[in-house]
Amino acid sequence: MNAETRNGGVKTLGIKVPDALHAQFTLVAQLDGISLGDAALRAVELYVATKKAEPDFAARAKAALEEIEREAAARRGAIQGLFGADAPAAEAAEPTTSQARRRSGEASK
Repeated sequence: MNAETRNGGVKTLGIKVPDALHAQFTLVAQLDGISLGDAALRAVELYVATKKAEPDFAARAKAALEEIEREAAARRGAIQGLFGADAPAAEAAEPTTSQARRRSGEASK
């Protein structure tokens, strides 16, 4: 299963590369018989694999996750502070398009 199938899409990455490095990159890709896009994808995959193999990577990832969870808890607390016991449930935090139109009066048009 490729990345496109797994996550439902792909992202475009645009980077600036110095001329000399671009020339080398182009040559290497040509020698391997692959496109620059495929070579860039392989480079990104190698970078991610290399970083994941670093001894402290898991600890840094765990710290980042804990920070995300702290920020989410702070935002949740702020919303609960605004609404008290009537705080909207997490599933209803973002209104659907039709809910947003109804609230703004557009649904009656």
